Amino acid sequence: MVRVPNLTRAESISALRNPLAFLAGRWTPTPRTVQRAALAALVMAVAIVVTGGAVRLTGSGLGCPTWPKCTEESLTTTGEMGLHGVIEFGNRMLTYVLCAAVGWAIIAARAAKPGRRDLTRLGWTQFWLVMGNAVLGGIVVLVGLNPYTVACHFLLTTALIAVATVMWQRTREGQAPPRPLVGPAVVQLVRVLTAATVVLIAVGTVVTGAGPHAGDSSDVERMPLDWETVSKVHAVFAWIVVTLAFALWFVLKAVDAPRGPLHRTRDLFLILLAQGAIGYVQYFTDLPEVLVGVHMLGSCLVWIGVLRVCLSLRERPGAPAGVPEPAKDEVLEGAAAG
Repeated sequence: MVRVPNLTRAESISALRNPLAFLAGRWTPTPRTVQRAALAALVMAVAIVVTGGAVRLTGSGLGCPTWPKCTEESLTTTGEMGLHGVIEFGNRMLTYVLCAAVGWAIIAARAAKPGRRDLTRLGWTQFWLVMGNAVLGGIVVLVGLNPYTVACHFLLTTALIAVATVMWQRTREGQAPPRPLVGPAVVQLVRVLTAATVVLIAVGTVVTGAGPHAGDSSDVERMPLDWETVSKVHAVFAWIVVTLAFALWFVLKAVDAPRGPLHRTRDLFLILLAQGAIGYVQYFTDLPEVLVGVHMLGSCLVWIGVLRVCLSLRERPGAPAGVPEPAKDEVLEGAAAG
């Protein structure tokens, strides 16, 4: 049986006023706990993309025809709504799991010793992105799966994944100012690669908005664009990103860059090749739902891969989250002993 500590009246009031500060004063997570919390938030952000894709690809986008309730009379799905209602309502419920993961990341970052305001800010940024995207998801339902709102819904989740990736990386670094590992020319090339990837993802949402998977069996509005043309534009940008990734790897090899940037670029290049292969197969097989879902997962992995390349171009010396920095006297004693 777990003993519940007896709190004084002042402590109880303090806990109610600022529960995060109260918890942080009584619990210090290990560095691994902080890292796992940040990783859990990132994994759930990717999972919400995959399950959202399942909603659209199964035609369950209007399984719950209204929001915030599932129907005008019921907060939850009903038996008459069938499998589509279950799928759509299940995706809504998964948002709470995502909130729990982000909440755990915020609590772990807040309780880390020494304090990490950078991690706490990144955690709260994720929270507000989740809240904003939940409201936007409701608007998507209320406007009958308008493709432009669906595209914005996906792009906002992409922003969430970016923040979650940065937080995960920062949990494994110290708080010292960043120190570059490569030259300005390489940094500029990575910026171009990142910008091209953003355009690639944005054009991908247009392909979705003009394509056949509308998200529901009813007459859902589509973007008034030729799907074949948009798909070819998407493929062109994909090849641009692949070429930039290969050029980056070649440059890093030529300048004898550290292993971190080199390995991250290699990983990104392999992810891009796999994603491209899936894209061409789904294009020539009339967009089977399973492959489209895998391609959506691949889009998240490509974006994470690009961000990890960006973050690998510098290092932040020092102890990671949850590891106390050595006292000044200890450092001097160690130096004298050496």
